[in-house]
Amino acid sequence: MLGISTDTMESHEKFAIKYSLPFPLVSDIDAAACTAYGVYKEKNMYGRKYMGIERTTFVIDQEGRIAASFLKVKVDGHAQKVLEKVSQLV
Repeated sequence: MLGISTDTMESHEKFAIKYSLPFPLVSDIDAAACTAYGVYKEKNMYGRKYMGIERTTFVIDQEGRIAASFLKVKVDGHAQKVLEKVSQLV
């Protein structure tokens, strides 16, 4: 498991410590990986348009293929949904 965003490594380090994350965070400053996975999109907040990441979870199988996708993720209950899906795939 790993997390990817366009935030800096310094930001990731603080976030990982604050939430005691047991997995690495990767900094994708130029949004290359996020664009490749189709999650770097135009967003709109209070009438202001900007580019950002649509929170998404991908489950990658042993062959390196996307086995499951969770789009527009809401944090509450998400981990359980992913674990349930992974257990079905194993």
